[in-house]
Amino acid sequence: MKHDTGTKKTYFYLWLKRSVAVGMVALWFALIIHIFRSGGTFADQAPQCIFTTMIVFGILTAVYKGIETLEKRHEGEKPR
Repeated sequence: MKHDTGTKKTYFYLWLKRSVAVGMVALWFALIIHIFRSGGTFADQAPQCIFTTMIVFGILTAVYKGIETLEKRHEGEKPR
């Protein structure tokens, strides 16, 4: 069975987006655990958790949108 090149690219971008998302969520989770283990009061930890969440998910959003841009750009190419 012969697969369409466009379908292969679609699966590639789909799994790339999934992999990046899982990796970034795992990084965020590890950073949150590190903050919790570092000690201190909730008032000390809360700003660090909020900042970490904003930065990690901001980077994830930017990377995800970049992958979507590449995906749309490659949709217009002719299959090889």
